[in-house]
Order: sequence, then C-alpha cells, then structure tokens
Amino acid sequence: MLRVGRVLLVLVLVVVLGGTGLLFYYDSKLDRIDALRPYAGRPADTPGSNWLIVGTDSRADLTAEQRAGLSTGDADGSRTDTIMLVHNPPDSGKATVVSIPRDLYVEIPGNGSLKINAAYNIGGPALLAQTVESVTGIHIDHYAEIGFGGFDTLVDSVGGVEMCIDQPLNDPKAGLRLSKGCHHLDGRQALGLVRTRAFPRADLERVVNQRKFLAALVKRATSPAVLLNPFRFFGFVDGAIDSLTVDERDHIWNLATLMFALRDPVTTTTPTGESEYTDDGLALPVTQQTEDFFAYLRAGRPIPEELLVDAG
Repeated sequence: MLRVGRVLLVLVLVVVLGGTGLLFYYDSKLDRIDALRPYAGRPADTPGSNWLIVGTDSRADLTAEQRAGLSTGDADGSRTDTIMLVHNPPDSGKATVVSIPRDLYVEIPGNGSLKINAAYNIGGPALLAQTVESVTGIHIDHYAEIGFGGFDTLVDSVGGVEMCIDQPLNDPKAGLRLSKGCHHLDGRQALGLVRTRAFPRADLERVVNQRKFLAALVKRATSPAVLLNPFRFFGFVDGAIDSLTVDERDHIWNLATLMFALRDPVTTTTPTGESEYTDDGLALPVTQQTEDFFAYLRAGRPIPEELLVDAG
C-alpha cells in the first residue's frame, strides 16, 4: 500500500507541475555533484533505499547583509552541522531517520581516526559518504545537501513551520530567543534553531531539534495549504531546487519519494559511548551498541527499542 502511495505522490507532483515537460525542466535545474563514487571495498547494495542528508554551514551564497541578518557569522569554508541517514525499508514499514553525531570518532579512509564531520572538511561529500558507508556497512543510494544559502527562503516559501521546544532558548550567536512551548518559526528563526547548541547536551540535543524541524517542514510542505496553493507550492519547489545539492544520479522524483518517507518516520540518534578524550579532542566512541544498531539497519530489520536513542 505504501509503495502505491509513493507512486501516487510522484504522479501528483507531475500533475501539479503541469505535465512531464515542467517536471523535467525542474529536474534539469537541480545542482548536482559526484558524491557517491565507486571505490574498492564499497558495501554492496543493501535492502531498501538509503539517503545521506547533509547540512553544512557554507556561507558562500550569502551576501554580507544576509550573513548579518541571519546571524551566520563570517567563517569561511564549509563544515557539516547535520549528518542524517534516512533508511527506507524494502517492505511497507516506516522509514528510519538516524542522526549521526558530528563528534562520532571514526576511521576516515586514508586519514586515520577523527570526528566524522572532519571527513567533509578533508574530502567533501564523496569522502563523507565513503566514511558513513565504512562505519555503517550500508550502501548509500542517494545524497542531498543544504547550506545556509536558501534555507530561510525555503522555510518562508511555505509560510514558516510549527515547532515546540522543551526549554527557553537564548543564543545570541544564532540570533535566537524563544520561550518554552510551541512557536511558528520563520526562516531566520528556523535556521537559528537547527544551528544552536545552547543546551546542556549540546550537539546531542541539537540533532533532536534538527529531526523535529525536518518533520515540521515536510508536514507543512505536504499540507493542503501548500499543495493546493500554487504560490506556496511553486515557491517551495523553487526554494528546494535553489537550496539543495544532490548526487549526479538523483532526480526530482527521488526527492518526492524521500518527502513521502519523511512524513511519518521512526527517528533516532546513533547510539554511542560516553564522550571521551581522543587525539581529536572530546569525541563520542563507537561501541558494540553502535555496531549492533547499524547491523539491524543494514539487514533491513526493525531496530530493537533498547538501541533507539531520543526516539520519536
């Protein structure tokens, strides 16, 4: 039934866009890179469909005025603030969204043991994807990346998102000041929320909010208020295309099926050991639980409850 639903979602996208011609037009506008390259020892195809979703702090597309307005700072280069693995099972079960902490201490091919986000700094998307595959044993089928540029416009194109937070937030660095409770966030506020680490658990709390935001954005984007409003819908499509970078083999219909999978997923954080000192500073070690967790995911089997962390 869910597979039928995915097909219908793609068909609806075709109809709403006014036919296949417009669909292929938008597909041709996607920014593509060679993120999923072959290499010796790459995991064979694993059950289901697997996405690597990366959020970076790249400011390359922002003007000085935009950097000030969005409180992004002026750091050069590009680092990964968000690493998520989305596993869509081969059967009709729910998708699983897994946050991989950026401080997970792993072996980065050709570079020794470092925090996993260093892979992107060293070798870009291709090395990060190879590192994630090496750690998880899972074959990555699709890749999507979003930076600061266009993020706020994407959120504003659907009229903002509804999110609830469990504690008040005051983070001047992220330009964020929110009371405890539920809020309707515009693009600037949403960017601040997914960036802030102003929590007792720092990045481990941030990844939970990142998953909450992703769910809120998908819920809003697939709501009648957006799908049945051409101004909102086309604004969202334009915003998504402008802000996303995908693998050179990915297409807009792949993104449509991803959105369907994200409507009601199981969400969790990779289980790790307690933070410890390493040659790369404080980091989170891989443990037997980490390996067991990815073994279940790799086999396309339901993950036991005791291995789910901050599940939603």
